[in-house]
Amino acid sequence: MLSRKKKIIILSVMAVLLVVTGYLNIALNNNISQAVNNNTNQQSSASFFADYRTSRVSTRNQEIDYLNAIIASDTASEESKKLAEEKKMELVQTMEAELVMEGLIKAAGFDEALVTSTSTNINVIVKSSTLDSSQVSQIVAIIKEQTGKDIDNIKIFPVE
Repeated sequence: MLSRKKKIIILSVMAVLLVVTGYLNIALNNNISQAVNNNTNQQSSASFFADYRTSRVSTRNQEIDYLNAIIASDTASEESKKLAEEKKMELVQTMEAELVMEGLIKAAGFDEALVTSTSTNINVIVKSSTLDSSQVSQIVAIIKEQTGKDIDNIKIFPVE
């Protein structure tokens, strides 16, 4: 049999190994947890932009389908058809303008950008934790150049 001294040494070594294993487990789990949190924040931001684009495309497709139905209708008046065609052209022009502005904002150094345009306002959502004055003026310059809208009608929202 093992002597009492050897048993104590073996138990002490096992206890030390247990403590070291516990410490390593906690340390590695914290590192993994931080990496997952960082990845989740990046995914949620990417998900926001992707979800918004998907929703916007779906809504616009529905609007175009509705306008096409009016244009193709045998019962719609000529005036209604003409208004539907004009509205469809406006929608297509808005879509193109938003796409161009998004591309220009991305070219200015932003990872992601969304632009929505109404008859009076332009809303810009950019992937950024904060915006400094030079970044804001870059975005405003792009929007003003493309739309001619006054600075009071341009809203910029940073999203992480």
